[in-house]
Amino acid sequence: MKLDRRPRRLRELSVAKAMIRECSLHKEDFILPVFVSDHCETKEPIKSMPEVYRWPLDAIVSQIAQWKEIGLNAFALFPCVMPQKKCSKGKEAINPHSVSFEAAKKIKQQHQDTLLIADIALDPFTDHGHDGIIDSSGKVDNDLTVEILCKSAVIAAQSGFDIVAPSDMMDGRVGEIRKSLDKAGYEHVAILAYSAKFCSAYYGPFRDAISSSQIEPIDKSGYQLDPANHREALLELKLDEQEGADILMVKPAEPYLDIIKSAKENSSLPVAAYQVSGEYSRIWAASKLGWLELDKCAEESLLGIKRAGADLILTYFAERMIKKL
Repeated sequence: MKLDRRPRRLRELSVAKAMIRECSLHKEDFILPVFVSDHCETKEPIKSMPEVYRWPLDAIVSQIAQWKEIGLNAFALFPCVMPQKKCSKGKEAINPHSVSFEAAKKIKQQHQDTLLIADIALDPFTDHGHDGIIDSSGKVDNDLTVEILCKSAVIAAQSGFDIVAPSDMMDGRVGEIRKSLDKAGYEHVAILAYSAKFCSAYYGPFRDAISSSQIEPIDKSGYQLDPANHREALLELKLDEQEGADILMVKPAEPYLDIIKSAKENSSLPVAAYQVSGEYSRIWAASKLGWLELDKCAEESLLGIKRAGADLILTYFAERMIKKL
């Protein structure tokens, strides 16, 4: 055949492949989500998330040291508290001695150069499982919830967190958190905004991990984004940037690669993506059934997320991938 171009020429040059590869994963790309518990004595496996655990306070510091040895240096902490600490108003979120705040203090005492991200939300602490306070009409009260989130963010900063990450999707919360942090003298603490967080079916294993699972499914569509809406996601991303976010995030990641791409193209801020529990667990489940190859599928999914435009990726595969890079 007389062809002007033969793309296979370069594909067959194995030595050249690494030189012309358009996208690569690096250990610096990854943030590991970590669950810290106030009621387990040893690391506790999460059944729906293979190789992911709830960590007690007395074990998390030494585990962080092990992760740092392999080059993992950024962690997002998520609390799992005992049921009796949960209430309708999520008051444990503003308890300075709550488990994630105590974990941050202990970690920073031993590992000052570790990047810690605080989850700022009420769902780990509410007995109804919603991300905010329920008003008399049965809806989440936006402004009252934001007041509590602001207090929680300041406590997180006081505890040593480098970044606060509001994951609730309340209107205006990024701007109010920025004002609260600055007023308290924490201008240096950054905000990673869950800007485009969709009302997704992929969160199930996570809710199990933080003991927020409910017998009846919780409808969060009153504040989380409709999975069908692209332009609405762009609006949320734009508003969070205007309100003072330092990093914008899309969650989940792989089902919303188009949103990640749009975020990258329309903002000069770093873009993060959260490969959520359901994305992680579906790959594991298929691999356990012998249908997919775990490591290759994990790497391919993460490459797709980065190729779409993510600068940072929260993933439960972080440790596994770093060991194989």
